[in-house]
Amino acid sequence: MKLAEAESTMQKTVEATQRNFNTIRTGRANASILDKIMVDYYGSPTALKSLANISTPDSSTILIQPYERNTLNSIEKAISMSDVGLTPNNDGALIRLNIPPLTSDRRKELVKLAAKYAEEGRVGIRNIRRDALDTIRKLEKAAEISEDEARDQQDKLQKLTDKYTARINDLLAEKEKDITTV
Repeated sequence: MKLAEAESTMQKTVEATQRNFNTIRTGRANASILDKIMVDYYGSPTALKSLANISTPDSSTILIQPYERNTLNSIEKAISMSDVGLTPNNDGALIRLNIPPLTSDRRKELVKLAAKYAEEGRVGIRNIRRDALDTIRKLEKAAEISEDEARDQQDKLQKLTDKYTARINDLLAEKEKDITTV
């Protein structure tokens, strides 16, 4: 694994961590909390966002308007069965999700979940570093690069690791602030 490849993979890991953070509910309505919901659409699981228009008309409501009216009940069932913790209100044409204010206990749980996602991201980055280090050591052992070049590449790799780990930590701090702010 070359350094450029390692950096690209680390960037993708940070982006995946950001997507995970986006699925965590805060006190405000955010359509991305529905990103992981899959709806049974004619026997196959389909992402909710590909079956309906999702909007947030105000800070405490999410509106889901299906493209096909006959999918309304399937969407309602999928949201009820999911772990978002919201109760769908079906009025026959669209589904409303009212975002209640978070309790302090729920905020603590969500901060722990965000910390778990951040740790998964940091572990992913460390695994990328480990794989890249193995590649550098193999090249050095095969005499394809000198000892000095290997050391330089290891230093650059460590700097990349520190940079992307710091990004994940910054994203975590931002998400914790969003969750704990009333």
